[in-house]
Amino acid sequence: MKKTLVTLLKVSVSAAIIGYLIYDATRGEGNVNVFDNLVKQQKRWGMLAAAWAACFAAVLLTFIRWWYLVRTLEIPCRFSTAIRISFWGYLFNLAPLGIVGGDLVKAVMLDREHPKNRAKALASVLVDRVIGLYILFIVASAAILLSGFQRIEVPDIKNICWATHAITVLGGLGLAFFMGPEAWVGKVIEPIGRIPRAGPPLKSLIHAVRMFRRPKVLIVSSIITVGVHGFFAIGCYLIACGLPGNHPDLLQHFVIMPLSAAMQVIPLPVGPTEAALDYFYANVPVAGPAIAKGQGLVVSLVYRLITVLIAASGAFYYVGNRRELAEVIHDAEREETVA
Repeated sequence: MKKTLVTLLKVSVSAAIIGYLIYDATRGEGNVNVFDNLVKQQKRWGMLAAAWAACFAAVLLTFIRWWYLVRTLEIPCRFSTAIRISFWGYLFNLAPLGIVGGDLVKAVMLDREHPKNRAKALASVLVDRVIGLYILFIVASAAILLSGFQRIEVPDIKNICWATHAITVLGGLGLAFFMGPEAWVGKVIEPIGRIPRAGPPLKSLIHAVRMFRRPKVLIVSSIITVGVHGFFAIGCYLIACGLPGNHPDLLQHFVIMPLSAAMQVIPLPVGPTEAALDYFYANVPVAGPAIAKGQGLVVSLVYRLITVLIAASGAFYYVGNRRELAEVIHDAEREETVA
């Protein structure tokens, strides 16, 4: 019952955010309605197809990164198996309405494929997520410096830039510390583990990160992750190019897209990322005509549609696996209950 109520609350908040953004966009400014433009004006379908290809490349790189981390832990997982499991995880991450999360599904499926590796399976998905999130801020920080984003005369954007740099530096120092000698880390892990509710998960995360202490592993994973965020930024830019209306330039998207994607840490199905992208589009100065109100929302909704199409491209992995799916969901829900 509690889980159902939490799910309904998340869906309601997400619907309220998207509903407000649509309402705000349809009010328009200067008789411009982005949804009318989307329907009536010409689209550049070649650009939209290229956007799908760029986003697909980004998703595929996330699959490869996770497979690399799994192999680092000496789990003999074949590439084809990693792709199949990753498609399942990606699908579940797109449909979190009362269904277990995609990361947990990946860990459970990997454990079913290679028994007695549960701790390593969980570590692989946790570290995969941590690397993806931290490199996201590195990419955004670099793009802020290269694009002069911090010089935009909007106080909130200046604050966002400084916060991004601070998270990048502090996150790097934190990771460096927790990768250090056991004599240092041991004194910190135990007190952290005693923090009510948040302590045990944080302790598990630190132990998971320490499984990947080899510099080569972190360097290779980081390079792959730069490619992930690069392709996603390019994909979002190509979506904007394929739709009617003006938009920020490519380098600005290397700031906008990572920071918008960072909003996915908020446990809502949709809404925060769309709101962030719409905010940046409304406040970033561009050459040419002003960006119409709601243009960022339209771009983000098309991006969502592309992610669904990417998930659909793995349909052959889903067909004929209903029994396995039911068993995986049952096992994953049990893991969630235990956690």
